[in-house]
Amino acid sequence: MASVSQFRKLVSRNQDIAKLVETGYAVTFDGGWMILRDIPYLDQHRELHWGAIATKLVPVDGAGLVTQEDHTILFAGAHPCGLDGLTIPAIDAGKHELQLSSACADVVVQRRFSNKPIVGGVHQGFANFFDKIESYAGIIAGPAMEVYPERAKPLTFRSVEDAPEPSVFRYQDSLTSKAEISDLSNKLQDDIIAIIGLGGTGAYTLDFMVKTPVREIRGFDGDEFHVHNAYRSPGQLDEKELGLRKAAVYQGRYESFRDGVRLVSQYVDADSASAFEGVTFAFVCVDKGSSRSGIFDLLIGLGIPFIDVGMGLKRAGGPLSGMLRATYFPPDKAQSMRKKGLAEMHDGPENLYRTNVQIAELNAFNAALAVMRFKQLRGFYTAAESLSHLLFDLADFKIVGQTDHEI
Repeated sequence: MASVSQFRKLVSRNQDIAKLVETGYAVTFDGGWMILRDIPYLDQHRELHWGAIATKLVPVDGAGLVTQEDHTILFAGAHPCGLDGLTIPAIDAGKHELQLSSACADVVVQRRFSNKPIVGGVHQGFANFFDKIESYAGIIAGPAMEVYPERAKPLTFRSVEDAPEPSVFRYQDSLTSKAEISDLSNKLQDDIIAIIGLGGTGAYTLDFMVKTPVREIRGFDGDEFHVHNAYRSPGQLDEKELGLRKAAVYQGRYESFRDGVRLVSQYVDADSASAFEGVTFAFVCVDKGSSRSGIFDLLIGLGIPFIDVGMGLKRAGGPLSGMLRATYFPPDKAQSMRKKGLAEMHDGPENLYRTNVQIAELNAFNAALAVMRFKQLRGFYTAAESLSHLLFDLADFKIVGQTDHEI
């Protein structure tokens, strides 16, 4: 996995951040945040305490240039007080929490501050990060510096050239940091995912999973990529891709985005155990019952939890109708669920899906159901019930869910 070291890149690309470091602020970086430790402040008894400021970094490009999101900051510490022992007015914007990495475990954010500078009698935003930090540091630390002139010094020159946790992504995941859900995203980072079948639904499943921080994604498909595949899979068509193996096409599309994507041109059956060493979860995205049967034998035998997806469409003289399915097979109940016949295990008459009807939105939705259920299992999304079998009816847009106890 590629290590994303931010300090030198951010300092070299941003003059305002470089000025903070040169001035002496204790600067470090954590994901999409700039952290400034060693900010002194007073409590109501005029006792000295130390806090930290956190401010969000919004990437402008992929090379380290960043800008501010807004005029606010987050603060780790109690609400600072003035010389009179009263909380400093006009900065409090309420309580706030932020989950940072283990490298910044000492920075426990408790509140948000908001204070726009007044220029010409008008409240305006800050021109840059330096002006922003200088303003807030003056408000927060000013009283402490007056009471403890020898001790309360925010300019400690204690900047930390951070060594953040490794990332699979080649670009900073600014979406996760912007939404402040890094702690939830981290629940996925130890997974090794297998996606069996890179057709329509499998291709969308791959696209969704590529954007998660899972450690590794292994994809399996022995087929070639043709024009009809482009009409029910994500991404644009490059004519040079036609006739290549699907695995090679998608490997080329995603290798510049992240590490850990390993797509191979092979079919999976009961004898493919060596390719699944270390796999923690699998998605089965095939449309042949006979292929599904061998894959189930493999996954159940290896004790790998998996979600199988399926689609059944028909046309009776008018619009298409049909169902989408996503079924979760936990290791301890997979065999008994299999016997329920929830997924097709035999090759029946060809349906419209297998004749390559261009239904990208259904493939994408089928994949989304599977990926959302997986994320529920990992605690990323809340789950009111533990649903194992999901059916979506195209006619009325209703989703019916069943728990493994109901099946």
